[in-house]
Amino acid sequence: MNSLTSTYKLSNGLEIPVVGFGTWQTPDGDVAVQSVKEALKAGYRHIDTAQGYGNEESVGQAIAESGLKREDIFLTSKLGNGQHSYELVMSSFEESLKKLKTDYLDLFLIHWPNPLGFRENWEQANAETWRAFEELYEAGKIKAIGVSNFLPHHLDSLAKTAKIMPMVNQIFLAPGELQPAVVDYARAHDMLLEAYSPLGTGKIFEVPEMKQLAETHGKSIAQIALRWSLQHGFLPLPKSVTPSRIKENTQVFDFELSDNEMALIDSLDGVVGKAIDPDTTQW
Repeated sequence: MNSLTSTYKLSNGLEIPVVGFGTWQTPDGDVAVQSVKEALKAGYRHIDTAQGYGNEESVGQAIAESGLKREDIFLTSKLGNGQHSYELVMSSFEESLKKLKTDYLDLFLIHWPNPLGFRENWEQANAETWRAFEELYEAGKIKAIGVSNFLPHHLDSLAKTAKIMPMVNQIFLAPGELQPAVVDYARAHDMLLEAYSPLGTGKIFEVPEMKQLAETHGKSIAQIALRWSLQHGFLPLPKSVTPSRIKENTQVFDFELSDNEMALIDSLDGVVGKAIDPDTTQW
C-alpha cells in the first residue's frame, strides 16, 4: 500500500480503500458537510457514516457537492440499533439511500450485535436482520455486507442461519486495544478488520511512548497510530473536522515502523481505554 487509494480486497473480491474518513461524533449540518468535503479534497475516497450518527444527510450533501463521481467513492453506513428486523432494515435502508443521495451503498454494517431494545431475543433479531442484508446484497443495492462490534459468539450465532458470512467487522482498534480474540476470529474467517476511533478518541496524544516515536520519525502522534494500524493490516477510520489534521492523517505512506516499534505500541495495554461490552452496554 502506498496511498489513500490503495485497497484491500474483501472476501467477495470488492476492493476497499485502505484508509477511510470517519464521521462519528461529527455534528450534522455545515460542520459535517465541510469536513467530508475537506476529506475528499485531501484525497480520501472512502467515507464512513451510520444511521446512528445522525449525519447521513450532510455526508450525502458533501459527496454531491464534491464534484466527484459517485462510483469513485466507497461509501459505508450502518444499521441503527432500533432497526433489527427484516422489515425495519428494508425501510431504514431506503431512508439512508435518500439521505445519502445514492441508489446503492458500497458497504452496510449491523452497528451493534445486541442493542438494548433486542436484548431478550438478539439472536433471532440478528438472523432476521442479516436475511434482509443478504437480500439487499443479492439485489445489488449493497456491494458488501458486514458487522460492527461483533464478538466471536455473536458471529457464531449469525453463522447458524447466514448464507453469506460478514465481509467486514468494524471494531475499536487502537494502540492499547488490540482485541486479539476478535482479530483472530476475523482473520480465520476472511473478514477485514476496520478500526474505528484509531486515535483512541484523543487519548493517544497523552501517551509518552507515542510522543517519543513521533519525535523519532518526525511525524505526528496521529500518523504513528495510523501507520501502526495499517501495518497490522487493519483499515483505520480517523475522524477530524480540522482541515490541517484531515490532511495530516493522509500522510502515512512515506515511513515505516520497525518490528520493535510495533511491539512497543502493542504493549501499551489500556492506554486509550478498552472496547465496551456490546452485551451489557445500555444502548
